[in-house]
Amino acid sequence: MKYLIAGLGNIGAEYRNTRHNIGFNVLDALAGASNVVFEDIRYGAVGELSLKGQKLILLKPSTYMNLSGNAVRYWMTKENIPLENVLVVVDDLALPFGILRLKQKGSDAGHNGLKNIQEMVGTNAYSRLRFGIGNDFPKGRQIDFVLGQWSDEEMVALQPRIEIACDIIKSFCLAGVQNTMNQYNNK
Repeated sequence: MKYLIAGLGNIGAEYRNTRHNIGFNVLDALAGASNVVFEDIRYGAVGELSLKGQKLILLKPSTYMNLSGNAVRYWMTKENIPLENVLVVVDDLALPFGILRLKQKGSDAGHNGLKNIQEMVGTNAYSRLRFGIGNDFPKGRQIDFVLGQWSDEEMVALQPRIEIACDIIKSFCLAGVQNTMNQYNNK
C-alpha cells in the first residue's frame, strides 16, 4: 500500500522555521527519524519511507504554498495513490499553538495551500493534519505572523508536538484515518 504525505510550506531560507512551514518541519522530523533523505525532483523534495510494509512518499512541494495542488496531483498520479491515502500536513491559525487535529475532509478554511489542492484534485475529500500555530497577532498583521519565526518559548514546546504529529502520520498509514482520529483528536 502506498501513501502520499505532503507537508506544506514555502521554499527558501527566508521561510525556514516560520509558522507557515510547519508541514516541512514535520516531514523533516519524520524523515530524519528514519534516515530518509529528500531528493529535489519534480515539484518538490521527495523521500520514501518504508513503514511495516507500507510505502510512504514524503513530499515537500517546491511550488510555494499557494500552488501546492500541482505537486500533490502530480505525485498522486505518478505513484498511483488513491485520494484516501493522501494526507496533507498544514499550519492552522484557528487552532491554538500545538493543537493537532486530523480531519478526513473539510473546507480550506481560507488556507491558500488547501484551496489549491482542492482545485487541482477536484475535491476536498482528502485527509489533512492541521497543526495549530495560534493567532496571537494584532489586527491586520496575519501575514506577518504566519510568515514570522517561532518565538523562543514556542521553539521549546514545538518539538514534542512535532513528534506527536509524526506518530499521527504513522497511525494514519497503519491504523486508518478513523482510528487515528479517535486516538489523537482529543489529546
